[in-house]
Parts: sequence; structure tokens; C-alpha cells
Amino acid sequence: MVPAREALERLREGNLRFVSNLRGSHTDLSHDRRAELAAGQQPFAIVLGCSDSRVPAELVFDQGLGDLFVIRVAGNIVAPSQVGSVEFSAARYNTRLVVVLGHSQCGAILATLEELRRPAENQSLNLRAIVDRVRPSVEGLLATGLGDDVGALVDQAVRANIAASVDHLRHGSPVLERLIRDEGLLVVGAEYSLETGVVDFFDVPP
Repeated sequence: MVPAREALERLREGNLRFVSNLRGSHTDLSHDRRAELAAGQQPFAIVLGCSDSRVPAELVFDQGLGDLFVIRVAGNIVAPSQVGSVEFSAARYNTRLVVVLGHSQCGAILATLEELRRPAENQSLNLRAIVDRVRPSVEGLLATGLGDDVGALVDQAVRANIAASVDHLRHGSPVLERLIRDEGLLVVGAEYSLETGVVDFFDVPP
């Protein structure tokens, strides 16, 4: 089992390599590694990220086969299936770090802001389910002075949505609450910049 702080440092170092256009010699994609993992896995971090094609967690953090337990959904939202997936890896594989990974210019955030300003007719109920989960973390921002600055509004909304997902994981699951309290599970937020490739970790408990 890799302790949460060590896992976090591995991700930071991996992202630095990614930004520097390097690849770690430890990042194993070999046939031998694939065969080894057929018998089981021991991911050192869980990443709940957005489905955006520009943000593949394994590449962004320069990790190889079997290193990360990745859950991807538009808007990096937290619904019961995502909570269950995090619980599964944390409990079964003793993974002690959970990262909620959002990103700049998130399409789900933009779609939610558009919906709040101009409700769409005949919107898919499935898409609305995503929008409705993003909505509480961003609708309050429209009442602030940011409403006239779309760029700043989206930036703040991305962060608010990540923070909401982090809070949900920390306080919305008895299983995760117990692991946080008793076994060192850490849940943190992170934002990936599409422009620079840098991941900014935030909302990290002291």
C-alpha cells in the first residue's frame, strides 16, 4: 500500500515530466507488465476525472499500466456509481489517494452555464442529469459580478465544481468517511490546464 502523501508526490512528479515532455523510465507498458497485472492490480491512486479527450489521466501524470484506478465522467461529477467505484478501489485495493481532476474550459461547465442562462427545450434527460449535478456549484456565481466576464466565470465555476465533488466524496459515503478517519485516505482536488499541461492540486488537507 502506498501512503496518500507519497502517492500525491508521485502524481506531482509525473505531471512535471509530462509538462517537460519527458517520460519516466519506470512507466511500464511492457508485455511482461501486462502479463503480471493479469493476476491482479494495486493502483496507488484513484482519479475521478472528466471524460474530455484532452485529459487522459495516465498521460497527464506519466503513469503506466496498473498505476491508476481511473473513473471518467463528463464534468467529473459525483453520482452514486462514481462513489461506488471510489469505494471499490479504496476498500479492495487499499488505494489511499483520491484525486478529483477537473480541467480548464470544461464543456460540462459551459453547458451548465448555458442552461442556466437559456434553458434548452427538449434536452436529453441523461444530459440534464449531468447538468443538474453541476448546477448547485455554479449557479451562485451568476449572481456575482462575474456574470459579465465569461472567462472568469468559467474559471471559478470549474474550481467550484471540483470542490463540490471533493466535498461529496469526503462527506457523502460512510465507507469513505471511515477510511478518511481511520486509515489515512486522502481526497484532494486538482485542475488540469489545457493550455500548459500543468495540474494544480488544491483543497489538500494539512
